[in-house]
Amino acid sequence: MHYLCLRSCRNVHPTSEIYFHYRNLPHGRWWDQIAPELILRQVDESTPGFNPTLYQNTSEGRFIDKAGLSYAHEADFIRLQALLQYGGVYADMDTLFVRPYPNALFQHDCVLGEEVPVPDPHTGILRPSLCNALIMGHPGSPFLADWLELAKEAFDGTWSRHSCQAASLMWSHSPDRVHVAPWWWFHGFPATSQGLKNLFEENAPIPEGLCSIHLLAHLWWSPERTDFSTFHAGLLNESYVRNAATTYARLARQHMEPGPPEQTPPASR
Repeated sequence: MHYLCLRSCRNVHPTSEIYFHYRNLPHGRWWDQIAPELILRQVDESTPGFNPTLYQNTSEGRFIDKAGLSYAHEADFIRLQALLQYGGVYADMDTLFVRPYPNALFQHDCVLGEEVPVPDPHTGILRPSLCNALIMGHPGSPFLADWLELAKEAFDGTWSRHSCQAASLMWSHSPDRVHVAPWWWFHGFPATSQGLKNLFEENAPIPEGLCSIHLLAHLWWSPERTDFSTFHAGLLNESYVRNAATTYARLARQHMEPGPPEQTPPASR
């Protein structure tokens, strides 16, 4: 999946530079194929604003810490710092690129994609949210700079108070400071059981205008997590991508080099 994120990015945006931010370099067959096409940027050992001791203050934080999802929070800060420095497009590693982003989007100081609204767990009211899995921005963007400072103040170890919720709050107060794209441009499938089923188990149509898909890996990556899907990372292998009649496999396999059929038997679950 990570290889196909980078390979699809290169294929869909052939003239763009791809900056790969890392703390520890990946290794293996797929990394060796894509690494020469990347500009590598090693991040510092510590990240300003990220305080992992705060996970112990809430039940949500303790779940995040136990599930090993703290990397996502540290990356929340790293992505804003990188965009402020370099500008361009930030994308999570659980992204599949489908079509080039419209040129008009690059004229905006900052662009975020809307997430499919979900009910507040306490009130049941739908709450709009901007997702930080895909961010477009100019170097030194005032919106991104203010977001980073707010994120440092707001981080409390819960999932998105400092990230998506903070961006949504800023948007509600000053809607002209950020350009918001409809959810189907950068995401395509909602963070629901049916959304994941349409993506990984069924062959569903893609929304018109879809440019990239946020694959929501934190909801299904571990085989122990089944509250959203029984699909997991162990099933997303080369055989699955080459042969499965599913939405993700159909879109992803065009970015795979041809392989002999006898080496790719049908995937089983």
